[in-house]
Order: sequence, then structure tokens, then C-alpha cells
Amino acid sequence: MDEYTDLSYIPSEPHNNFQTFNIYKPRNISDEHPLVCFIHGGAWRSEDKLDHVGLARRLASFTGYAVAVPNYRLSPRETTEDNAIHHPDHAKDILRFLEFVVTSVYNSNRLCLMGHSCGAHILSSIFLQPTQGEDPLRPSVELLQSTKAIIMSEGIYDIDLLLSSFPTYRAWFIEAAFGRRSTYEEASVTKMNPRVGYPHLQWLIVHSKGDTLIDEAQSEAMYQHLLRSVPHITRNFGELIEEHNDILKGVQFVKLVGQYILDNVPPCT
Repeated sequence: MDEYTDLSYIPSEPHNNFQTFNIYKPRNISDEHPLVCFIHGGAWRSEDKLDHVGLARRLASFTGYAVAVPNYRLSPRETTEDNAIHHPDHAKDILRFLEFVVTSVYNSNRLCLMGHSCGAHILSSIFLQPTQGEDPLRPSVELLQSTKAIIMSEGIYDIDLLLSSFPTYRAWFIEAAFGRRSTYEEASVTKMNPRVGYPHLQWLIVHSKGDTLIDEAQSEAMYQHLLRSVPHITRNFGELIEEHNDILKGVQFVKLVGQYILDNVPPCT
């Protein structure tokens, strides 16, 4: 397997590690094969692309596709007016990354995107459209056409619903990522609509029975929302039993999502 590390998707001086990515590519495949992109979680404030090297390698080996894992700017644990990084800044970085790989790095017009925990919220914020106000995360037509599937695991979707189940999360990471608000309805992707004109997109929502950090109510709310508005939505809430992040360390998750990828984004013929 060929591995390329610390590639910049936003050229900057000095080099900014938060805006870099790694790519893991099985040998003897062309750039026209599908590309898998994994967006990590970490409550918008932690984790790094290096935390997911093992997952990326296992996914690349199972599917035979290249797997890219980006970093993005994180919200500081101690937020001030000078250092604050609030939504949608994290998602803006990921949108820049996706636009970069689809136009500059990989020739594939078939992307499969994966988002874990807050990474699921980030992808949803890009590929769903606000019902009112500005749309700062509008993807290009090329990116929308090239993206064939989105897989979301242990995701955060409805922030007010999350806080009703886990009120301590407000001070732990929600205010750092979104600022202090009386309601987070505007930032909840269950209130957003699919982008018009791209019915080909396949959605998979995964939730583990063993997850104690994010409850199944989040995934169920997102599934019911998409069920009413997109033609291709699947869920798997019963197969995995590991804890929130532990699912990423085992083989069962790779088999589940890897087979979904092969079934819905087949290799070039």
C-alpha cells in the first residue's frame, strides 16, 4: 500500500497541520477508482488524522479503494474572542478539502464520504441546505455530482435534542463549537433539506447498541428526517455493539461499511 502524508489542501505559510490530509492507496489501482474520505469526530475540538491510520488501512484493504483522512481546524478547549473557531468553520475546512481532492488530487468522479460523530454533522451541513438565511457551505456542482454515498456513524444531528439527553455537553463542547445560544435549532441538520437536483446520493446511518456517548435518538431523528426527503436512505442500528469510538478499531465496522461501499460505489469496469 502506498501512503502519502501531510498533504496540504489549503496552501499556507507557515504549514498548517490542521489543513492537511493523508491518503492510503492500494497499489496497482488507477486514480479513476472510487475514493473514500473519512471525516473524524472528536466533538469539534479533538482528534487527528493520525488517530485513524489503522481504520484507513483496513478500509483500503477491504474495498481496494484509496482512503483519504483530513484534519480540520478545531475549537480550542479554552475559547476567547481571539481564538474562537465556531461552526461553520470546521465544515468550511472539510468543504475545501473535498473540493481540492475532487479537482486536484484524484480523477475519480465517484466519492464515498464517511463522517463519525461530529464528522457526520459536518458532512450533513455541507450536503444538506439551510431552509433560511445564508448558505456558507454550498458545494460545487462537480462535488455534488461526484459524491455517490455518505456514511454517517454515531452522529450528532439535532443539538437541542442532544442537550436534552446530555445537558453537561453544553459546557463540555457545544458552546465552544457553536457559541452560547438559547437554542441550536439553526445548526441542527435535522432542520435542513436535501440539495435539489441530486437524487442519486445514497445515505447510510450507522449506530452501535453499545454507544453511551451519543444516544440512538440522534440517529433515529436523522433517519426519520431523511426518510421523508431523500430517495435512498438505509440504517443499521443493530449490528454493532461496541462503544462510540471503539467501533472504529474493530473489523465488524469495516466489513459493514466496506460492503456497503462496494455495493453502492462499485469499482471501475
